[in-house]
Amino acid sequence: MSSPPESPLTFEMEGQVAILTLNRPGRGNSISPDMMLALEEAWGRVNRDDAIRVVIMTGAGERHFCTGADVSALHVGMGGLNNVTYAAANRFSSRMCEVTKPVICVVNGLTNGGGLHFVADSDIVIACEGADFMDSHVSVGLVSALESVGIARKAGIGAALLMGLAGRDYRMPASRAHALGMVDLLEPTAAEAMALARKLAASMCANSPQAMALTKRAIWGSTELPDPAAHVYGWELLKSQWAHPDFEEGPKAFEERRAPVWNPDPNARR
Repeated sequence: MSSPPESPLTFEMEGQVAILTLNRPGRGNSISPDMMLALEEAWGRVNRDDAIRVVIMTGAGERHFCTGADVSALHVGMGGLNNVTYAAANRFSSRMCEVTKPVICVVNGLTNGGGLHFVADSDIVIACEGADFMDSHVSVGLVSALESVGIARKAGIGAALLMGLAGRDYRMPASRAHALGMVDLLEPTAAEAMALARKLAASMCANSPQAMALTKRAIWGSTELPDPAAHVYGWELLKSQWAHPDFEEGPKAFEERRAPVWNPDPNARR
């Protein structure tokens, strides 16, 4: 009797922190149709569950974070991708699914192609020094578009063009990605990167969930809106927090020298 196949994505809870692990180490943690569906479902759960305050995502194994789409699962026809899951795609990263909670990406190895979505779309990226970044789309006759746009936003147009046009013959080392801003924090090993992620997540869990959600929206909004619209948008988000219970609870708890009791309901009013 054969054992059931392992889930392509594991979802674990550590207190108020959800840990999502891309779980196809034998295939470079590549994105299969099943993984896409599991990721969309996981992000929906993150959004719905008030008990989840922060997300950490990483890859299983020691060599790869995510090597992009599983090419063996791609079925290309005259009209493009005829695999329904891929054709309907673009719902597998946190920003694609409009996740309002902080997302920390721990890059533990090679990241390629579609795997760059997670780097571009996460709020904080922590990598180990042995990690590499690559974009092999053009090497297999595909266009690097959505991932490259996100990388250009984080690391600059030069980094996006270098990886996007050089294809599989160029790997950007983690140290260079860190210098360009594609990686926010760099640690010697994957274990140390994960430990730092847990430490940051624990700190974030002590913050007002609604204040973090609005802060995240304001900052990401600055990448999508020109000045002065981005500042106007940020100001409106700031003012919207004044009606939320956390706006009163934070200063009160500070004065009373106690831990604040936050209200995770974004629609709550004081």
